[in-house]
Amino acid sequence: MNKVQLSKGILQMKFMSRTKEKLDKQADDAKGRALYASEITDKMLNETVKYIIETSYVPCENLIEGRVSYGGMNPEIERILEIESGVDVDRRERQEAARQAKMEKDVPDAEMAKFYSNVVQTINKKYDNHKKRLQHRPLVKGPKQK
Repeated sequence: MNKVQLSKGILQMKFMSRTKEKLDKQADDAKGRALYASEITDKMLNETVKYIIETSYVPCENLIEGRVSYGGMNPEIERILEIESGVDVDRRERQEAARQAKMEKDVPDAEMAKFYSNVVQTINKKYDNHKKRLQHRPLVKGPKQK
């Protein structure tokens, strides 16, 4: 029970500041326990905290924090929100794949190929005339010699 205590001179030295703070805290705790020893029961000492202190009301109200997307405007954000909320992700991905497969093309492949070939022909005609002109251009003669 007899603890060896350091002298006040040593505790006032710079390198002993942490030890001094620790000893002061222990002394304060001992004084507090002694002062309220008759009022504090064992149950109070051993009981755990029953309350959770939240800095925000967001978790209490089950609100969504951060970015939100509605109606498929930002599918990446919607997928992240579903993962966080625990919705069946596999089912969602299957539905998404089925929806993509059902999407019809605005222009069929055959029609697009025909249009593209017409464009190519038009551009070729334009430059074809230019090439013919360059090939049939008369030679320019230099100044006449006397």
